[in-house]
Amino acid sequence: MTKLEELLSIITKDLVYIQMHNYPDQDALASAYGLQVLLEVKGIKSTICYDGQIDKYNTLKMIELLHIDIYNNKEFTMEEEDEIILVDGQMGNVNMVNFIGKKVACIDHHPKQEVLEYRFYDIRSEIGACASLIAEYFVDNKIEISMEIATALCYGIKMDTANLSRRASDLDIDMFCLLYKKADKDILFGFDHCSLRKNDLIAYQEAISNLKLYGRIGIARIGDDCSEAIIGSISDFLLTVSEVDFTLVYSYRVGGLKFSVRSESKTVDAGKVIKEALSGFGDGGGHATMAAGFLPNLKTKQEIDKMACLIEQRVIELVMRS
Repeated sequence: MTKLEELLSIITKDLVYIQMHNYPDQDALASAYGLQVLLEVKGIKSTICYDGQIDKYNTLKMIELLHIDIYNNKEFTMEEEDEIILVDGQMGNVNMVNFIGKKVACIDHHPKQEVLEYRFYDIRSEIGACASLIAEYFVDNKIEISMEIATALCYGIKMDTANLSRRASDLDIDMFCLLYKKADKDILFGFDHCSLRKNDLIAYQEAISNLKLYGRIGIARIGDDCSEAIIGSISDFLLTVSEVDFTLVYSYRVGGLKFSVRSESKTVDAGKVIKEALSGFGDGGGHATMAAGFLPNLKTKQEIDKMACLIEQRVIELVMRS
């Protein structure tokens, strides 16, 4: 029995919800879109949904150019008996809101959390992109991959593995090669030319101006109300500095501090560092190479500055100790 067949065997509804994490990126969107088509081939309708916002321009272009239908939780009503399949995230992650329906399945590539609630799960943390798992479902079940699906999945793999340079497994490489041959190259290349907007450059300017180096650790506060996507992109950007192999980038938004962490050090696990640094104050986690966290309930400038300094110091100590 294939993974897709196992998944189908536990679904009891004619309509299911495919839930992405709160700030869907290219990998989450591609995975949800691909799964939706797989279910449709098997006669099951689905609604792709999320809580939060999509704030990266090239992700919005994916939705537009590939005609992907997705819904924010404010745009639909879910019941307790509705069935939910989680993609590119798990319950227990800081960026996955708990919708009212039953979480019956999970397909993900992040470190495994509690799985008892799921009737089916396919969680492989050694894989670089969730889109690679979905692509494998097409291959294993001999289901045709359309140009639109190939383009989406290919881009999801490309972005989550940083062009196959970060955590790319054999499966990621194999699926990327297969998908690339079927993808719309004009759309695929076009995504790379719409990754930034003019206002995003202000955040990059802040990062460059405020960058602090502690050994090989790079830390930057990039102003207030920066999007999830920009915080992560700047964290990647600072990692290209030759003197840096660990980055912490953060911004004050939605009442708290949002952190993005990257690590190229073989001895420093980004997910473990941010989780421990925020312990007792907020929550965080992720992969060894890329992670995120959030520290909520900060209102005054004094509170914000105090906690920012504390978390910076905790991160520095944890990295230096590793």
